[in-house]
Amino acid sequence: MSGLASLLSSDLGRQIVGGISNQTGTSESNTANVLGMALPLLAGAMKKNVATPQGAQGLLGAINSKHNGSILDNLGGFFGGGVDQSAINDGAGILGHLLGGKQSTVENALSSKSGVDAGTVSQILKIAAPLILGYLGKETKQNNISDQGGLNSLLGSMLGGQPQENQSLITSLIDSDGDGSVLDDVADMVLGSNKKKGGLGGLLGGLFK
Repeated sequence: MSGLASLLSSDLGRQIVGGISNQTGTSESNTANVLGMALPLLAGAMKKNVATPQGAQGLLGAINSKHNGSILDNLGGFFGGGVDQSAINDGAGILGHLLGGKQSTVENALSSKSGVDAGTVSQILKIAAPLILGYLGKETKQNNISDQGGLNSLLGSMLGGQPQENQSLITSLIDSDGDGSVLDDVADMVLGSNKKKGGLGGLLGGLFK
């Protein structure tokens, strides 16, 4: 499968960017910039969650019960007339599960990096969350993945499109202090001020110019 860097430059990705741009009233370039940084962070958070059998089963359960990828088969319907509140609530729930109490920190950090106000970043993330989970669900189904190892490998591929050491850096920095918090140092990571080998901000900033 292609990585997230390739996804957002594909026809599907352009539909997603265009739809979210129209929904939030944000330019497509700013929308793409936010998504280019946010999607690898969300995928990295998912990858961290599936490091435990319970986390993997929880994610597989969500995929099998609801997020099987069908949302991507009718993006016109999803965006047509505006994204409905149930989808936004779904996105908020996904973000809450992945980011926990760090969600506002993530949004503020992405806002500082992208120049898009934090409220709009929050809107973008809520709309994007069910789409990225649907993308994972579609790839899970197509690749007949049903266990922790397969899901971990798939998420690793989603973080691809860059050197292996950069993929490792993204996932290792997701919880840089090892305390179990999903994105404990996300502000430093996204803003590129983390001193570890360039920081996550430099890495993710390169996904979209």
